[in-house]
Amino acid sequence: MPAYRPPRIPSSEITPEAVWTRRRELLKSMLLAPALLAGCSRDSEAEAAAAAPEAEPEWGRPLSATTGSPYSTREAPTRARDATTYNNYYEFGTDKADPARTSGKFKSEPWSVEIAGEAEVTGTFTLEDILKPHALEERIYRLRCVEAWSMVIPWIGIPLGELLKRFKPTSKARYVAFTTVERRGEMPGLRYPVLDWPYREGLRIDEAVHPLAILAVGLYGRTLPPQNGAPLRLVVPWKYGFKSIKSIVRIDFTEKQPATSWNLSAREEYGFYANVNPDVSHPRWSQATERRIAGDGFNLFGNRLKTLPFNGYAEQVGSLYTDLDLRRNY
Repeated sequence: MPAYRPPRIPSSEITPEAVWTRRRELLKSMLLAPALLAGCSRDSEAEAAAAAPEAEPEWGRPLSATTGSPYSTREAPTRARDATTYNNYYEFGTDKADPARTSGKFKSEPWSVEIAGEAEVTGTFTLEDILKPHALEERIYRLRCVEAWSMVIPWIGIPLGELLKRFKPTSKARYVAFTTVERRGEMPGLRYPVLDWPYREGLRIDEAVHPLAILAVGLYGRTLPPQNGAPLRLVVPWKYGFKSIKSIVRIDFTEKQPATSWNLSAREEYGFYANVNPDVSHPRWSQATERRIAGDGFNLFGNRLKTLPFNGYAEQVGSLYTDLDLRRNY
């Protein structure tokens, strides 16, 4: 693997936000409905929240982490309030404001993760056991949603590759699969068949061990709130956000490519790889540009940025896909 170089991304971007109401239509009709305005629409509650001045974070506990990572972008982060009130987490509802509003009953402590499949070390491990050998790092990454909006978020976590090596995957392990918790009493969105629950995602193992991929346990200096995937979520900054599975309870090492939730739901719209590629449009909208969530109101037509290949991390991860047709394997 080539030596890692820090992302060279312009620092002239802050962050605006809005999105589309495909989830609301899914909830109403239980069908994949056409998106509005090229896949993006405003959420009135999120827009109202953005009008007030930024307040101190009120979630979780403070975390100590190393900062100044060479893996971080120099772009200014999205406001914490925007990143924690404008979320896709369908287990809590399909509107952007739903996860923050309906996740109050969710319990992220105690937590454990089952490790299974093609590895020498398997079993169930507490979150404390998983984190214990690793120093927490802050990584400021761009987040690009397939819905054509984006943020910049200071995550706190550990390198995924360092964790996976502890379980000693065998030579048969070509992929890593992840599964989200499924608790119907705490996650009201599960009562609707928007997806085939529980939520599932996966990576090729060379993607999973790349130094950019992390398991996050916090953001903005504090532990993750439920709406952002407490207590443990994947962050893969060169892929669309739906790839970064939340509230992980199971990790499997597999020989075959694992099934993933959005690919199963709409294969022609959401590929397994989910690499950010501005040259490959979603069937219902272009991916050439994105709206950055700015915190000054969600202007549908302002703060429009050109989308970069691999979300601006092409220099670091492009070599993973030199033999792959990125138009067919989207």
